[in-house]
Amino acid sequence: MCGIAGVFEAEGATGLVASILFAIQHRGQESCGAAARDAGGRIVGHKGMGLVKQVLDEEVQGRLAGTTAIGHVRYPTAGCSDVVNAQPHLIELAEGPVMAISSNGDLINYGELRARLEGEGVVFKSDNDAELIGRLIAMYHVRGLAIEAAIARVQAELKGAFSTVLMYRDRLYAFRDPHGFRPMVMGHLTHEGEGEPPSEGAVFSSESCGFGIVGARLLREVLPGEILRLERGQPLQSVGRAPLQPRHCVFELIYFSRPDSSHFGESVYQTRQRIGACMAAKDAALANGDDLVVMPVPDSSNFIALGYAKAKQAEFGMGLLRNHYVGRTFIKPTQASRDEGVKQKFNPLPDFFPGKRVVLIDDSIVRGTSLRKLVRMVRQAGAKEIHVRIGSPKVIGPCFYGIDTPTREELIANRMSEAEIRDYLGADSLRWLEVADFEELLPGRRQDFCTACFDLDYIYPPEGFATKTNAPSLREFQPAH
Repeated sequence: MCGIAGVFEAEGATGLVASILFAIQHRGQESCGAAARDAGGRIVGHKGMGLVKQVLDEEVQGRLAGTTAIGHVRYPTAGCSDVVNAQPHLIELAEGPVMAISSNGDLINYGELRARLEGEGVVFKSDNDAELIGRLIAMYHVRGLAIEAAIARVQAELKGAFSTVLMYRDRLYAFRDPHGFRPMVMGHLTHEGEGEPPSEGAVFSSESCGFGIVGARLLREVLPGEILRLERGQPLQSVGRAPLQPRHCVFELIYFSRPDSSHFGESVYQTRQRIGACMAAKDAALANGDDLVVMPVPDSSNFIALGYAKAKQAEFGMGLLRNHYVGRTFIKPTQASRDEGVKQKFNPLPDFFPGKRVVLIDDSIVRGTSLRKLVRMVRQAGAKEIHVRIGSPKVIGPCFYGIDTPTREELIANRMSEAEIRDYLGADSLRWLEVADFEELLPGRRQDFCTACFDLDYIYPPEGFATKTNAPSLREFQPAH
């Protein structure tokens, strides 16, 4: 998933970028970095393994002094877990590093494009999508294309998800893939008028929740296929747009984004409450009563559970306590680290569960191992019944656009029937949101959202993919039950 940030022509730009990245730290906790243009016009950077507060401390911010900066927090979906894959990437031309790039998303045709560039003598320092994008732009620019034309050409050649900020000499570019898979929003530090603001003071983030911490005002999304150019003394310019059918990632609204964000034209927390209400309306068989409590797996499921409880007119309870010093277990790189993270992350509230029927709300089931441990924990704490409700449909297909579900074998919905999953979890009942429910939840906009992990409707058919994960053919994605 990852998160990106950019600030153009504002004092203390690197500090502002670090603050935005801190606000979107949930999008990546493995590594982070920033790059800035200093007073002499040089582009300098720093990156490291760890969290934003550890890597981009005050000493680093002082060294990266400048009025324009970009940054990144990484969640590894492909490529080794090493600082070489941390972003931003500095791209050198003949006169030195004059480009820096940060990007969010995965490319379907990474292997094909990298092989082509390496065949032409290009040397890579990482196995990261962002470096590929930067080197491809640099190659076309060196061969005579203006930088905007080079970006547009690369946009047309890339297949997959990319929301990107690029520093080039004294300019900043922000651009997005033509389908708009991953979110990207623009704000401004001071602008209060109508219309587009001046370039100075512009800020970019993967999510709008990154703007409040720096006092920026949300303006709008960077549009799918759009290329924005920011240049000192010039108005903000949209220098190109090549949109295709939108395929916004619906999982951003269900799980990944922070509830106080708004993108794809939707409020995240309101969408999650609608999901909960939709599930409750179709769950009439589960009777309300004084012993029934609706409880989320905190924190990503809080608003789904709240919407369910309101619609059911049932008690809403927080029976699981979360340790907030443990990161998001879904984005940890190995199953062992995810399992250990669950044990460290949650603890039942003493004397909360005895005698209760618990509706345990989670946002999704991917592998099932974490939820199984939580159901066991709640049962051991005294719950007499546990009814699991999932705020997304069954995940039956891998995501090729930036979420860590790379193989069919990892997905429990492909290995077990509904009854088998219920028994594996140890639940008394189990229900999911249905794919058809998106017609109600996103009225008139269902076709704008990517739900391929739920229904296999990939905008780029999996057959023939030359990917970093060696994707199997489409027939292998058919669910086992």
